Amino acid sequence: MKRLLLGALALACITTGAAWAQSPATLNPYSLSIDQGTKTATATAGAATLNKGSGKVTTEALTTAAGTTYTLTVTNSTVTANDMVFASLAFGTNSTGSPHIQRVTPGAGTITVIVRNSDASAALNGTLVVSFMVLKN
Repeated sequence: MKRLLLGALALACITTGAAWAQSPATLNPYSLSIDQGTKTATATAGAATLNKGSGKVTTEALTTAAGTTYTLTVTNSTVTANDMVFASLAFGTNSTGSPHIQRVTPGAGTITVIVRNSDASAALNGTLVVSFMVLKN
């Protein structure tokens, strides 16, 4: 609906010759960082460094028991506590358990991702890949 209204407003401005009253930055308060270079990292002892607006972190080989959590802390100088961070999870070498992302918390220079193994009996048995994207607020 928002795009439809903005499109209609833009069309009205074009056809009537009216000028924009707001800058595009005012109309869109969020920004997505597009950066280049290496966007992957490998965690050691639950920690990795990846100073990008998006990327993939491969965990160390996990043995997280059923019903427990694993915490991944990504040091990332582009992140502030006010940003929004979206994350997804994929199997790397892991083939058992039922891991899912329980919580993602942005902080000043860090992203904390809590992964829960919600399987009733099977522990994790390998690596996971956590992908993330930072939306600047």
